[in-house]
Amino acid sequence: MMDFGTISLALAIIWVMLIVSKYLRWRVAVLARLFIPGSVIAGFILLFAGQEVGWSIVPEGVLDIWRQLPALLINVVFAGLFLGKIIPGPSQIWRRAGPVIAYGQAIAWGQYVVGLGLVVAVLTPFYATPPVAGALIEISFEGGHGTAAGLGPTFEAVGFAAGTDLALGLATIGLVGSVLIGLVLINWAARRGLVDPSGAREPAPELHPDPPADTTAPLAARPQTSDAAQPIDPMSLHLGLFAAAIAIGWGLHQLLILLEENTWGRDGTKILAYLPLFPLAMLGGVAVQIVVSRYVGMSLVDRALVNRISGAALDILIVAALATLSLSAIHENLGPFVWLAVGGIVWNIVALLVLAPRMLGPDWFAQGIPHFGQAMGMTVSGLMLFRIADPENRSGGLENFGYKQLFFAPIVGGGLFTAAAMPLILAFGPWPMLIATSLLLAIWIYVGERLARKLP
Repeated sequence: MMDFGTISLALAIIWVMLIVSKYLRWRVAVLARLFIPGSVIAGFILLFAGQEVGWSIVPEGVLDIWRQLPALLINVVFAGLFLGKIIPGPSQIWRRAGPVIAYGQAIAWGQYVVGLGLVVAVLTPFYATPPVAGALIEISFEGGHGTAAGLGPTFEAVGFAAGTDLALGLATIGLVGSVLIGLVLINWAARRGLVDPSGAREPAPELHPDPPADTTAPLAARPQTSDAAQPIDPMSLHLGLFAAAIAIGWGLHQLLILLEENTWGRDGTKILAYLPLFPLAMLGGVAVQIVVSRYVGMSLVDRALVNRISGAALDILIVAALATLSLSAIHENLGPFVWLAVGGIVWNIVALLVLAPRMLGPDWFAQGIPHFGQAMGMTVSGLMLFRIADPENRSGGLENFGYKQLFFAPIVGGGLFTAAAMPLILAFGPWPMLIATSLLLAIWIYVGERLARKLP
C-alpha cells in the first residue's frame, strides 16, 4: 500500500544514494573521467540491491513507487525546457545554425531508418520482435534515460512492456559508448589535423541564448528582506510555473484525444491516445514563457532555479528507472538488443565521418562531435567531447549546438515525434514509417549539403 511512510522512504533512499554516488565519483577516478552521472551510478547500485539479482533489501512497496516516478517526473523535466529562455525567431536561428540543424535532424531520422530497417529485415522475421522496436534506437540514444523511462506507459499501451527495459539498457550502452568511442574519434581527428585539442581551455559560453543582463535581478536572486515582504517564495512561484506548463500540456492532450475520437479514431485507430504528456508539457512551458516575457517581464523567471528544479526531477527519475530495470527482459530479448545497439553505434559513427564533412564545412569534426555525443548518450557527453576537441571554441560549434536545440528538442530526441513514433508504427506499420523516415533523412541531407556550399 502506498502510504505516506512508504513514499517518504522511497524518496529518502534515492536521495541518500545520490549522496553515495557523489562520494563514489570523488573516490573512484574512472567514474569521473567517463563522466558517468551520479544518478546512473545510484540507479545501478539500487538495481543490484533489488530483486533482479535474486534477492532484495528494498521493500516491494518502495519498488512500486519507483516504477511510477519516471512517468510523473519526465513531465517536470520537459515543462522547464524553455522556461526563462529568450526564444529567438526561426529565421534568426536558421541563418546562424542552418547546417548544424540539418545535420542534427539527419542523425535522428537516420536512427529511425536503421531501427526500422533492422525490424523489417532481421528482428521481426527471426526474433518475432514487435515492429514498434524500430523506434528504440532514437528513443534510447537521442532521447536518453529520461525519455526511455518516461515512455514506459506508452510501451505498455502498444503491447511492448519489455521495451522500457530495452530502451534503458540501450541508453546506458549509448552513454558509455559516447565517451569511449568519442575519445577514440577525437584522437584520430587530432592526428590528422582536423582539430587541435591542445589549446588553452576557456570557460564555455552559455548553451542557449538566455536573457541578457538586466538591472533588475531575477526574483530568486533579489535580496531577501522578510517573510512578510515576500509576496510569494521564489521556489513556490517557480513550481507554480511548472504546474501551469504541465496543466496546459494536459489540456492540449485532452483536446487531441477528443479530436481523434471524433475524426479518424471513430474506426478504432489510435495514435494520439498513446501520446504521452511530456512533449505537450514542453509546449505548455513555451506558452508560459511567451506570456511571462511579453506581459510580465523576463526578471520574473530565474533560469538557474528552473535548471535546479528540472535537474532534481531528472536525477530522481533516472535513479528510479534504473533501480526498477528488468534484467530478465533484456536477457530474453538479447538478440534484438545487440542488433539495435550495434546498429545505432555504427550509424552515429557513419554520420560523423561521412555526413559531417559534406554538411558542416571546413570545421566539420569540431562542429559534428557534440552531436555525436548527444546522439549516443546525452547533451553533457556531447559538450564534454566538444570541449576536448575544440577547447577554445574556435569553430563556434558551441553556440550552433545551442541554437540547434531550439529546432531539435520539440521534434526528436524526446520531442513530439519521439513520443508519437511507436503509436504511428503501430497504426501504419513499419514499412510506411521506414519509407517516410528515409525520405526525411534524404531531405535533411540534401538541405545540409546545399547550406554547406554557402559557408565561407
